[in-house]
Amino acid sequence: MRFFDFHMFSFSSWFSPCRPDRSRTGKVVLVTGASSGIGFEAALRLARQGHKVYGAARRLDKMAPLQESGVVPLQMDVTDEASMQACVQAILAAEGRIDVLVNNAGYGYLGAIENVPLEEARKQLEVNLFGLARLTQLILPHMRERRSGRIINLSSVAGRAVILFGGWYNVSKYAVEAFSDALRMEVKPFGIRVSIIEPSGIKTPWGIIAADNLEKSSRGSAYETRGMHMAAMLRRGYSSNLLSPAGRAAKAIVRATNASRPRIRYRTGAGAGTLIFLHANLPSRWWDAIAGLPGK
Repeated sequence: MRFFDFHMFSFSSWFSPCRPDRSRTGKVVLVTGASSGIGFEAALRLARQGHKVYGAARRLDKMAPLQESGVVPLQMDVTDEASMQACVQAILAAEGRIDVLVNNAGYGYLGAIENVPLEEARKQLEVNLFGLARLTQLILPHMRERRSGRIINLSSVAGRAVILFGGWYNVSKYAVEAFSDALRMEVKPFGIRVSIIEPSGIKTPWGIIAADNLEKSSRGSAYETRGMHMAAMLRRGYSSNLLSPAGRAAKAIVRATNASRPRIRYRTGAGAGTLIFLHANLPSRWWDAIAGLPGK
């Protein structure tokens, strides 16, 4: 990660990654998982629109290009309570408010239910669901006090349609959908809006990481043939130009941030609406046949 921008950072700030920059005005936005993919693009686009954007991720070096565009990098691990508290308090101390929370951090560990170690399943839920939930809990009191705020949660079509070997990833994203629906009803009286982004077919590092994990969990098991086939399909797809760029999902986040009446759900990316429609309307056996094609 290139983290040296001599116009904005001093040596001491390297050791104080949560120290915010007060130099700009606008909506105060916190984006998690901002070091790559959708989060990176969303932070960049929001900053270029004049919002005061804080980009949070575990690795600060990957956010150097964002810093050049005015995004303030924060070191945060959504599974670490202390880092979340420190960064939220740093933003509030500098800005007095957080107007928009974009819960984007997440990852996919694919594999057969039988194969994926429960510690990996728990880790996936910690990142994709409980980290999102805890950060929301930390920020909600301040939004309620101002009777204004916006929470944007990154789900997936995998939160509406089960995919082969999606298993625990599907569980985590289905949970994000339910969590967001429940939250939306609870906080509406306080002037807080909740939106869900449901990407599909977005070309990000997620697909390659998911393919690596699927190969790892499938190797030497009864699911190896289909698992390796599916991993190869993922790797080909996410290495091609057939998928939508990350900017397409980022645009949905920007719309949810700026809209006076944001939509509850934003489906974006190649085939998102079609997949959700088919899963909801096809007989279950038909969907199983479609989703289980690899290695059939």
